Amino acid sequence: METQTSQKQVVIPQTDFLPIQGTDYIEFYVGNAKQAAHFYKTAFGFQSLAYAGLETGLRDRTSYVLRQGKITLVLSTPLNSQSPLAEHIRKHGDGVKVIAFLVDDARLSFEETVKRGAKPYLEPVVETDESGTVVRSGIYTYGETVHLFVERKNYTGLFLPSYVKWESEYNPAEIGLKYVDHCVGNVELGHMNTWAKFYENVLGFKNLITFDDKDISTEYTALMSKVMMNGNGRIKFPINEPAKGKKKSQIEEYLDFYEGAGCQHIAVATDNIIETVTQMRQRGVEFLYVPGTYYDTVPERVGKIKEDLVTLKNLGIMADRDEEGYLLQIFTRPVEDRPTLFYEIIQREGATSFGKGNFQALFESIEAEQERRGTL
Repeated sequence: METQTSQKQVVIPQTDFLPIQGTDYIEFYVGNAKQAAHFYKTAFGFQSLAYAGLETGLRDRTSYVLRQGKITLVLSTPLNSQSPLAEHIRKHGDGVKVIAFLVDDARLSFEETVKRGAKPYLEPVVETDESGTVVRSGIYTYGETVHLFVERKNYTGLFLPSYVKWESEYNPAEIGLKYVDHCVGNVELGHMNTWAKFYENVLGFKNLITFDDKDISTEYTALMSKVMMNGNGRIKFPINEPAKGKKKSQIEEYLDFYEGAGCQHIAVATDNIIETVTQMRQRGVEFLYVPGTYYDTVPERVGKIKEDLVTLKNLGIMADRDEEGYLLQIFTRPVEDRPTLFYEIIQREGATSFGKGNFQALFESIEAEQERRGTL
């Protein structure tokens, strides 16, 4: 197993056959999009953007689009039991189906990735309305998750053709979320290297950091992870697999309840994590418990930071440092009844790493949750 415990950033070649401008949107398949949209507006401060459904000519699904900062979420629900969305939800529960990339050329992105071995999901399709033209294409990745390539340089509309503006009288304030920092995928034992190679060979990503079971473990459980990054560094995908341990790890728990590989958590960035987490707690979001003793070592391990340590402790926000600076992070509990998808809130003050110094406390917190659920 390759190991890079120093967390130094690798040098990415300048040649990039698949330039990605950023995350265009993340689409969830959910059992009730109307209610899910209310949750994300209330708890996370997302704003109403666009809608598609029966009123816009769709007969098989309804979709609500929400936005905050540069983060766009699409919540889609089936309108009948025969829909592929219904089958996806029956098996996996609510979960991420699409992680879409903003690209300059969706046709070329499709051709280049399929040529390198990707399984096609969506042949290039052109969608047009009075606001212009969008081209989309897509490929499969781990599990039933897919990547779409979205080309919108000739489009000025709200979101996509067939969507209309979503007007709402209920508009809670934003909470300071800025952009998607990274999305984490959980895959089966022995499959991490396979998917790391997929991102390297098919999408031109590079391995930024590797963690093995010596880096991420407790007495009972462990995992291994490879962080893959695209050419310009805007897309980062940690890929986790379980490591053998005395008890069932968080990765195995996810795979059991999601019934396969999928997106485990989405990390969203903020410039003021104290204000963001304070708002989220007031709005009912639940976070993992961090033992108070964790904060005894923060000054020595992390050094000087501008935030007040007592405030961080009261909110349960963790801190870590690398060669570039420090970061602050906190993890929600699963946002649905299956112990699958959760969120990370992260504030980077120069740090480019992923909080290796917090792994022990994080794992212990997750194990405590697993024990309460009877799944450890």
